[in-house]
Amino acid sequence: MDNNRRDFLKKATLATAGISLSSSINAMSAKSYNNIIGANDRINVAIQGLGRRYGAFIEGITAKENNVRLLYLCDVMQSQMDKAAAKVGEKINYKPKLEENIKKILDDKYVDAIFMATPDHWHTPGAIMAMQAGKHVYLEKPCSHNPWENQLIVAAQQKYNKVIQMGNQQRSSLESIKIVNEIHNGIIGHAYKAIAFYANNRPKTPHPVKVAPPQGLNWDLFQGPAPRKEYTHDTWDYNWHWYGWDYGTAEMGNNATHELDIARWALDVNYPNHVTVLADKNHFKDDGWVMYDEMLATFKFEENKIIQWDGVCRNGYNKYGKGRGTLIMGTEGSVMIDRDGYELYDRKGDLKHKIKSSNKEGSVGLGGGGDLSTRHTVNFFDGIRGKAKLTSPIDVGAMSQMLTHYANIAYRINKDFDVDQLSGKIFDKDAMKLWSRTYEPGWEPQI
Repeated sequence: MDNNRRDFLKKATLATAGISLSSSINAMSAKSYNNIIGANDRINVAIQGLGRRYGAFIEGITAKENNVRLLYLCDVMQSQMDKAAAKVGEKINYKPKLEENIKKILDDKYVDAIFMATPDHWHTPGAIMAMQAGKHVYLEKPCSHNPWENQLIVAAQQKYNKVIQMGNQQRSSLESIKIVNEIHNGIIGHAYKAIAFYANNRPKTPHPVKVAPPQGLNWDLFQGPAPRKEYTHDTWDYNWHWYGWDYGTAEMGNNATHELDIARWALDVNYPNHVTVLADKNHFKDDGWVMYDEMLATFKFEENKIIQWDGVCRNGYNKYGKGRGTLIMGTEGSVMIDRDGYELYDRKGDLKHKIKSSNKEGSVGLGGGGDLSTRHTVNFFDGIRGKAKLTSPIDVGAMSQMLTHYANIAYRINKDFDVDQLSGKIFDKDAMKLWSRTYEPGWEPQI
């Protein structure tokens, strides 16, 4: 990212958050972290959230050459901690402590960094608490639950000057880095359009029924920043994604984050100026899923550039020939990019070049993980030690995340809207009512 774009991001964040901060996003450079922790020092970490995603970090954490020690495994469900302890025990010869309350871990001065893989509503509040406790954060997507949090997390990084790597692991793909650089250098002419897509065949979802929380679940801690409500059957185990907006961000925050990030990166754009969405729940009309399961979103930018999101999560037909990916179109050709590499086509549509990645990474299945996640994890450690720049620093990841929030808001108010390209604010009173959310008293994120 060039200096002009860094300046844009800094000004946009400060203008919106209304906070005067002395440090800048340029603190993400390797030089700035040389005094944080020595390059040869051990990094002590904790993992918060032991569901389907935490396994993606284990290879990077346990590899001896990375000199990392896993001090804690943290989850609000006892069985999750027990399963994770057994799985991690296959890789290491010591036992991390099991702790359900992240606040107790944050009080431990020996913990240097937190891997956060909790439900969405915990991400920004939890990351800010971690930074305030002096910890670096690997923050899984989405980095925020709503636009206000999205810009608050960037402002918090500037204030506390901690390393925050967002979990957009394709940013660490050598093939993606190579072809995006070539796109910026004109290999397909002027890149004017990107189509980010995703297809899955998620099953019917049970109706949420009020029951007692399952044994071993700390339901109060699960809710964290969200307003308190009675437990409903099967909410804690992934279905929180589809049972409304208390905890999840629908499929936009869950998966579109990744491909929209590649699209925005390739087109080299910031905030859009207009957002249009067509979305609906088209499958299993009588089940407990209350959000859309199909969305076509269009984001318009300067220079007439366009990003489209085409996501269908309960019909597995791969209309673009792949389960997920990003198609970049230019005046002289096109590029199809995914986690497996890329394909370069000329203007006639003939394949000119194909690069197959040697890395393996999860695609549309639950959980994911693989070589890209491991490389992304190691890059996080290198960023802490001052050996490398982050491949997905929070200011970059948050800019992409905002696209998902715009789309969700447009769906919820059922209308298009314009966006201020500097501040990211929406020119619509109804939309701005969803800029933030209601928090459980005492849990409001503050910096």
